[in-house]
Amino acid sequence: MRHNPLMRIVVLYGGESPERDVSSASGTSVARALLDRGHEVVLVDPAAETPVPARSLQPGDAVDTFVVGEEPPSLSDRQRLRRRMHAALTGGPVLEMLRGAELVFLALHGGWGEDGYVQELLRKAGVRFTGAAGAACAGAWHKGRAQAALDAAGLPVAERVLWRPAGAGEVPEDVRRLVAAGPVVTKPVADGSSVSVHRVDSLSQLDRIAAEVSADDEAELLVEPFLPGREFAVAVVGDRVLPVIEIELTTPLFDYAAKYQPGAVNEVCPARVPADFASRLQELALRAHDALGFGGNAYSRTDFRCDAAGEPMCLEVNALPGLTATSLLPLAAAGAGWTYPDLIQRIVDLAVEDI
Repeated sequence: MRHNPLMRIVVLYGGESPERDVSSASGTSVARALLDRGHEVVLVDPAAETPVPARSLQPGDAVDTFVVGEEPPSLSDRQRLRRRMHAALTGGPVLEMLRGAELVFLALHGGWGEDGYVQELLRKAGVRFTGAAGAACAGAWHKGRAQAALDAAGLPVAERVLWRPAGAGEVPEDVRRLVAAGPVVTKPVADGSSVSVHRVDSLSQLDRIAAEVSADDEAELLVEPFLPGREFAVAVVGDRVLPVIEIELTTPLFDYAAKYQPGAVNEVCPARVPADFASRLQELALRAHDALGFGGNAYSRTDFRCDAAGEPMCLEVNALPGLTATSLLPLAAAGAGWTYPDLIQRIVDLAVEDI
């Protein structure tokens, strides 16, 4: 891969989703790496009250570190954040700044940043950006549709049921059957960073979780069997599959707090597994990357968990995996011998290599 010349790059971060804090940590980390490589950087939070910074950052400038809290931020004002974000990305000084940049680096996680919405706005505006196209992001973001696509492509996935609790009355028979055979895992069909992921052992526990989400008429849950085996993650950057990571848990689930608090879990890369098993996981990750339409200029991270027999199942494919100091993609990159700035530069090069 050839390295492109120094550029003026806008980093979009923050945003309107429950992963706003994670995105802020990713964005500031990305900005430091780009500055390290000599690029001029503009950090823009399109959902902020004042999204346009006073000046751009030059190599040598300091960037404050953003620390992710133990709980996702309360987003009771999400609609207000969305109004700001839509206005910023469709007109005015932010859109002018994006069009004037040589590249937009997307460090937005969750919500509009990962469901394809922002990617489509940028595409229509003629703005070049990092990562996958809008259609691939949309396909990966909805866990139910993504698992159906992976299943159709012959990849191993667990049985799953989609359930919209609001106004549904009794728990559907398919869900009751999974809980009876339990335990199960429930998660929103469209959220990331393991926000609102629960292990459920009884119908009464399921009722409590359903009550929490039923206030949102659009809320839909994915219910699937809890897999008791080992957990792994495999990243793909362009056409390069990175070393396998094993996530050694001290809790039943790799939830939000575990993901973003240093030392909460033990993440091992390369994973201590037989070579043929590691190769199998890498092949599955590359197939999942391709099955969901990620092109050669995109990157992704596929998460796996093994069943009781030790067989790996694809849980999901992440279109914009975290880029914080404790995120899995940078760990996998280090396992491949890349520094963090190497990883960020490779993502930049993928986006502009066809210029």
